[in-house]
Amino acid sequence: MKNIKQKFVFVLLAFLSLSKLEASEQPSLESTKFVIPDSQIIPIKDTQSNKQYALYIKLPATYKDNKDRHYPVIYFTDALWHIELLSAATYFMMEDVILVGISWQTDIKDDVKQQYGAHFSRFGDYSFQKTINPKHPKIQYGQAKNHLSFIRKDVFSFVEAHYRTQTDNRSYLGFSSGGLFGLYALMTHPETFKNYILGSPSIWRHGTALFDLEHETLRGKKPKINLFVTYGDLEKELAPTIEHFVNTFKNKQYSLVSSISLTTIESAGHSDSFPEMGVRGVKWLSSLPIKETKK
Repeated sequence: MKNIKQKFVFVLLAFLSLSKLEASEQPSLESTKFVIPDSQIIPIKDTQSNKQYALYIKLPATYKDNKDRHYPVIYFTDALWHIELLSAATYFMMEDVILVGISWQTDIKDDVKQQYGAHFSRFGDYSFQKTINPKHPKIQYGQAKNHLSFIRKDVFSFVEAHYRTQTDNRSYLGFSSGGLFGLYALMTHPETFKNYILGSPSIWRHGTALFDLEHETLRGKKPKINLFVTYGDLEKELAPTIEHFVNTFKNKQYSLVSSISLTTIESAGHSDSFPEMGVRGVKWLSSLPIKETKK
């Protein structure tokens, strides 16, 4: 009986030692986190509102070696949602470009985040009409003017002071409410970006109001701006408003606008049109002449 107990204890100790070894060999959760190569997240403050945001920046693999080269930049909103797809798409179709994603406000209160999610600020930042929804009193709709000013002043200043960029070759990519924000930028400060890639912009009833914001420079200079718009063919309610806006935009024959493209994504609704929109947008952008410069 004594020998049996001794053998049992020996086997138990051996099992525990083996279990401990196997457990120690398992990678920790921290060590398994994936980081997109050549990317970083940098906090940034809106100097007008004191709100905190973050920039998701991905540099080309060639950036460190080509110290005299300046690169075009793709700016995009909803950074967390879009960075992975755009990183993959540009890797295969447009390697020599800097990606700059602009996050949602990062210093929102916990109770607001719990109620609306981390993307709470997009409801106000991407909308341009100041409306009040009694069901959502915490949302300050109509902050697009302030948010665009933040991008034009704080974001551009930071990026262009710290990275070698082509300041005359900025592109913007936005989807849904981010697409609406892109149209607002196009109509109010068109030369903010050279190229606009807008997927399923949530125009709804805002089309007329956008044209009321028309900036005079749209009519006053040589062709410079390119516009690429997509929507899913299953977006039965939104599609007609997008088509109407683009057709009206074309008919106005703005002298500043060089090209306009409207593309339908087959068998896609609203959310599921984004992946293909991102890929098609990058492919379209890669087909445009890209200026290579050292300044």
